[in-house]
Amino acid sequence: MTHEDFADLVSPQIRNAPIVRELDGVRQRELRGSLILAVSLVAVLVFSVWQHFELLQHGYRIEEMRQEYARQQELNRHLRLEIETLRSPARIERVATGQLRMVVPAGDRELLVGTGGGRSGARGAGIVGRGDTAGGVG
Repeated sequence: MTHEDFADLVSPQIRNAPIVRELDGVRQRELRGSLILAVSLVAVLVFSVWQHFELLQHGYRIEEMRQEYARQQELNRHLRLEIETLRSPARIERVATGQLRMVVPAGDRELLVGTGGGRSGARGAGIVGRGDTAGGVG
């Protein structure tokens, strides 16, 4: 026996072939169960966080709408007050005499204007009567 034969007998050759492991069925089932449980818990957690976030968003929207409603109420009150101010007879007379240069009629020159309800065929406004017929129209 030579030295090479003796070396082959003493040190066996190491095969570097890939190791094939058998699948453990019990371990695979446990892994699937754990994975399903983890995915379920994450799904419940994500759903819960989503609901909480939506609730907060709705709360913010409601508060914005309440503030907008209060602003609109204040604007409505302001506009109604402005309408009443513009309809004021004293203001109308002041604008008529100041800006439009109208004059206040004398007592004998006042005309009474009706809606035309006295005649059956009359439309619009008509003269019902006047104080002075000598120097005017008619």
